[in-house]
Amino acid sequence: MLSIVIPIHNEEPSILPLYDRLTSVLEAIRKPYEIIFVDDASTDRSFDLLANLVETDPRLKVIRLRRNFGQTAALSAGFDEAQGSIIVSLDGDLQHDPEDIPALLAKIGEGYDIASGWRKNRIDNAITRRIPSRIANWLMSKASGLELRDFGTTFKAYRSEVLKDVNLYGELHRFIPALASFYGARVAEVPIRNVQRAAGQSHYGLGRTFNVLFDIITIKFLLRYFTRPMHFFGRIGLLALVLGSGLLGTLAVHKLWGHSMIEDHGPLMVFGALLIVTGLMMFSTGLLGEVLMRTYFESQGRRIYAVREIRCRREPVAPV
Repeated sequence: MLSIVIPIHNEEPSILPLYDRLTSVLEAIRKPYEIIFVDDASTDRSFDLLANLVETDPRLKVIRLRRNFGQTAALSAGFDEAQGSIIVSLDGDLQHDPEDIPALLAKIGEGYDIASGWRKNRIDNAITRRIPSRIANWLMSKASGLELRDFGTTFKAYRSEVLKDVNLYGELHRFIPALASFYGARVAEVPIRNVQRAAGQSHYGLGRTFNVLFDIITIKFLLRYFTRPMHFFGRIGLLALVLGSGLLGTLAVHKLWGHSMIEDHGPLMVFGALLIVTGLMMFSTGLLGEVLMRTYFESQGRRIYAVREIRCRREPVAPV
């Protein structure tokens, strides 16, 4: 079955047109499907419209969150509820064209685990959206090691088993392909259309760029050091210890030659001591991180790997 997950927040003018276009496209695909709208605590009539639609369409499901948790949480709620073997996510403002869904599914049919939309010809404002987005996508690509040109779009298709290996929090929904690739998921980009918003105003602005930069640092750490935090904190700690010990050792030699450490090199002595303390703190943080990771994986029975498939030659069973 195919699951369509759509997070919304105050999208009243777009809901009915989106539903009509979605059902038209999905009927043409001729596969069993379900549509899941996740209402992220809208303050307009979005939920009322969806509640009325549910009464007429058994393939439609509406999840209403208690408060505005954000797009990542809304997507996570929809993914947890989805029953399909393939899950497609898209925004509810009609800037994603439902007619592009078959192209995403075709890429999944080629053997990929994730088909990620690529807004090849963006129509957004160049200064506030396109230029910052291009810079952010380049940084994301370098940080994650995944060559995608458009991390920001929600319009993607996933094999459901891939999403089971990804835990979402914060605003990491845009990094799902990168997080899934950590477990070996195969990702492909599919050009999609980018159309003008039908009604209402965008919930994102230039200020989101700073949040994206923080997320890039987070994803870089998660992808490279998640299972071995000591390699990150230990290197910083070792560098600080070497520099601090070398500095204090040099000052000790000066002291042996009759120089006054406090009067002549007081600030350097304090700086050297701070470096040593910092180094010890980094080592302690790394050790605590290792303990937390071991507790996380062992207590929840999680694995640090993901199996794509298992094949073996079965030996014939001898008759009794």
